[in-house]
Amino acid sequence: MKKHTKVNELLTATPVLTEVTVKGWVRTFRNNQFIALNDGSTINNIQCVVDFENTPEETLKRITTGAAVSLTGTLTESKGAGQKVEIQVSKVEILGDSDAEKYPMQPKKHSLEFLRENAHLRVRTNAFGAIMRVRSTLSFAVHQYFQERGFFYVNTPIITGSDAEGAGEMFKVTALPFDNTPRTEEGKVNYKEDFFGKETNLTVSGQLEAETYAMALGQVYTFGPTFRAENSNTSRHLAEFWMIEPEVAFNELADNMDLAEDFIKYVIKYTVDKHEDDLKFLEQRL
Repeated sequence: MKKHTKVNELLTATPVLTEVTVKGWVRTFRNNQFIALNDGSTINNIQCVVDFENTPEETLKRITTGAAVSLTGTLTESKGAGQKVEIQVSKVEILGDSDAEKYPMQPKKHSLEFLRENAHLRVRTNAFGAIMRVRSTLSFAVHQYFQERGFFYVNTPIITGSDAEGAGEMFKVTALPFDNTPRTEEGKVNYKEDFFGKETNLTVSGQLEAETYAMALGQVYTFGPTFRAENSNTSRHLAEFWMIEPEVAFNELADNMDLAEDFIKYVIKYTVDKHEDDLKFLEQRL
């Protein structure tokens, strides 16, 4: 199987007239010749120039927006404006067809409401592609920051009987039937007959478990899903989100403040350095 090269690597390569193979999804196909190809590694497309005179017409008809293709050709300096390199294609292979009349992600700006209705394809758009690349790097930076400073990563329970000092409204977890729920003599739900034999819920925080680990390991952090059942439809209230919680033994208030500030600076700088193009796009788009 021939190795293929990611688009982000090709866009920063120096053209040496070498043969390359790239695989991705067609964004646009113009004049039966110019393919804008994207593989998710970057927000930027690479232009691939097809020799349409020597390419079967049946193959050209299958190069539509959304189609998955494998293209082999020569990486050269681009003659057009807007890109440094392009691929002069010598071989086209269609890996997956896309019905041009039915494929919803056409090369135009879509509303977030429309993208929500096509969630299985929305990551192919510039907006969601950029968001997910940035989110992935943010997550990596979180782990790298703490690991480089001697913290230990601990996994705290997602299903728990703890309310974490009443941190928020909780989603209850139960295996009891709703149509015939067992009751006590007082008419309350009999959780002794439930899966865990007690009332349980989705976690609102890993704080209490992390504190106990810190009392043995010195400095730990959690980074995982937490859930809040507040029915508040604002940008600052989510039913599910990932929370970062460091716990450090023997820290003073100033130590905690310094840790929080240093952490935020590190994670933001790391992400800005890695995703300048994505962040510039998101600043304009959102």
